[in-house]
Amino acid sequence: MTTCPKCGHNRALDSEAPAWQCPACGIAYHKYQAYLDKTRQSFAPRLKEEGLPVLPRDPSVWSLVLVNAVALVVAFVGGWSLIDLMAVYWVQSVLIGVSYFFRMMNLERFSTENFKINNRSVDPTPETKRKTAFFFLFHFGFFHFGYLIFIFAENTGGSPLGPGLLICTVAFAINHFFSYRYHREVDASGTPNIGTLMFTPYLRVVPMHLTIVFGAVALGTTGILVFGILKMVADVAMHVAEHRMLSRRATRHPAEG
Repeated sequence: MTTCPKCGHNRALDSEAPAWQCPACGIAYHKYQAYLDKTRQSFAPRLKEEGLPVLPRDPSVWSLVLVNAVALVVAFVGGWSLIDLMAVYWVQSVLIGVSYFFRMMNLERFSTENFKINNRSVDPTPETKRKTAFFFLFHFGFFHFGYLIFIFAENTGGSPLGPGLLICTVAFAINHFFSYRYHREVDASGTPNIGTLMFTPYLRVVPMHLTIVFGAVALGTTGILVFGILKMVADVAMHVAEHRMLSRRATRHPAEG
């Protein structure tokens, strides 16, 4: 039995399609596998053999630190409240959620190891990919809808309008756009675990939870500093977790013959 390296379709023994072609999506097995191999060779050298970047030499880590630092500086200069800063980070988290949704939808092959839906193990099929991506979109969106209500309820001093908001939004958008493009290509070079991919963005939610639970809203300037540091740590933690996931190389496939 041959499994398609693109859509995951298991070829039946009595299939009428040519032996070289997937009956489901129509791709040529060997041509598509050659494309995957070329992509893997292009991006694999950028990942450390142990799967973890050396943080001082990893520019993507410092770009995350930089955009978070820009947000903190703009907040201090603009005299923002903690709720104002949370609103900017809310926008960033929404951008991250959207990028992860599209990453999952664009997966060509992936692992479902230790991943279950309704307490049942699932196969890495297009249906699994769609269900997981849309569940994530709904669940992550629900979380952020709740945070948006909280922000509006607490924002008695007005929204962070003006060039400061624009600067922060553009900085985060640029950072995550290039991160999305890079990781979309790297996803194609390996076999990322879709469960890990789905849960990783929730690290962005942790600082908001901690800030709300411990009442940092009432801490003024101290609250802004605490929240900003928590957010920065969460960004770096997610980056490292992501590299752990991407270090899992794609295995040889029956279609490679």
